[in-house]
Amino acid sequence: MGETPHWEPEDHIGTMSLKTLLFSHDYRHIAIKGMLTSIVMLGLGGLMALLFRTELAMPDIQFFDARPYMSLMTLHGMFMVFGFIIPLVVSVMYFMMPKVLGMDGLLWAKGAQWSWWTLVVAAVLLIISRPDFTWTFYPPMSLRVGGPLLGLGFLAVLLVAISEFLAGMVLLRNGLAAAKKTGWRKLPLMGWGAVSEGILLIGSTPALGLVAVFMFTDWMQWSAVYDPARGGNVMTFMFTFWFYGHPAVYLPLMPAIAVLYTLLPRYLGRPIWSYWSAVTAFSILTVLAFVVYPHHFQPAESVSGLIGRATQILTLLIFVPSTLHVFNWIATLWFDTIPASAKRAVPFKFIVASIFFLMVGGVTAYVNAQIATDSDFVHNTYFVPAHFHAMFVGFMANMAMAGVYYLYPYMTGRMYSQGLGNTHFWFWQIGIFVKVTMMYWLGYAYFPRWVVDYLPLKEWAMPQLILTGGAYLIGLGFILFVFNFMWSASRGKAATGDPWAISDDSPAAAPAPAE
Repeated sequence: MGETPHWEPEDHIGTMSLKTLLFSHDYRHIAIKGMLTSIVMLGLGGLMALLFRTELAMPDIQFFDARPYMSLMTLHGMFMVFGFIIPLVVSVMYFMMPKVLGMDGLLWAKGAQWSWWTLVVAAVLLIISRPDFTWTFYPPMSLRVGGPLLGLGFLAVLLVAISEFLAGMVLLRNGLAAAKKTGWRKLPLMGWGAVSEGILLIGSTPALGLVAVFMFTDWMQWSAVYDPARGGNVMTFMFTFWFYGHPAVYLPLMPAIAVLYTLLPRYLGRPIWSYWSAVTAFSILTVLAFVVYPHHFQPAESVSGLIGRATQILTLLIFVPSTLHVFNWIATLWFDTIPASAKRAVPFKFIVASIFFLMVGGVTAYVNAQIATDSDFVHNTYFVPAHFHAMFVGFMANMAMAGVYYLYPYMTGRMYSQGLGNTHFWFWQIGIFVKVTMMYWLGYAYFPRWVVDYLPLKEWAMPQLILTGGAYLIGLGFILFVFNFMWSASRGKAATGDPWAISDDSPAAAPAPAE
């Protein structure tokens, strides 16, 4: 258990029927289904982003006003967080865990199946409801806007909570089963990631479900929990929602880290530099994820004083486990030469890029963590989306793509086009860097979030135009990825043996443990 998995390339996608794809309990079919659905969600969420980014490219109203802008931005945020990044990295883990952990299959695969179906229904309800209150749906605004079907949006959020809770049960059960078989000291880091992710999902999603229920009953005027006009309390919402909302940042982070710890030794041909520093970092992040959530509303009066200072200190402590992870990866990379096969592999390139963007998002988060700079300077400016785009897109989405490219020969029996993969990689990295940098620039210039129009100031207009160009570059990279995925599935070079065999003259040519 924990040894290098013997994976033979297989054509699962080309040989399974639609019935098999939708209803099979085989963990590979469930994982493939989750990945394909997440890619569709990325396409939809990305298209929405390009639409409102086109509007924001220049001052004044070009194509649509505030209401459709808010709907597009709301659906973009919900699709990207709930529908794309979390399900994609979890699906990659579904596919990899049984092999990496030395198990015959995914325990409680039915739970993963129900998690997928629940999420699909939630996505349909979201589209029908056309919410326009941002993905955080703060009251009382979210109770005053929207059409007559808005209540379906709150029910969709409830289904998302159920879907993620089920996924957490699956991951925790498999991680604990693997630990029981090997002992905690020999548990592969993928197993530690599964346990951490399971705890986060199971611990945080009930709060999201509770918020969704009360938002729906408040909207129906059956209750007045959050509506201040009828005696409700908005701060009750803030504390309850962000008890889920901050761990939600870690829901795609933990699987992405686990996948990175699995693939990096696979490509380098040597074990990770420090096993126990990785375990320590996983444990600290899991604990801190539940206690730093008030920093999302630091300017609020009720988070001042002792609670605010404690939150600031605990938030700054996140730098400790984050640095442990990053140092571990860099040390593994520098410990010896990098094989030529790794340098050629598209997944390895996405891994290196993801480490870079994690450092970008982490270093700049120091500004967000400070009460003074956050409350008086960057809160509700573009500095905030710059930080989470660096983390969500730069690190987590890059790592998700690394996982998909790595698994591609095991899902299709063929290799992807190297040229198209490299082009996708560079389009994404340049586009993400431009987008994140311009967002930081705009935040520094006090550009506010959630606005469809703005003054024609040179500090705002030009960065917005460049930012939109970066977004289009990311979109072009996605189109190349989808074309590569579909074309190579039938016409790519057949994959035989080990598609990721290390080829180099260095001593690192031996197979590595997949940990």
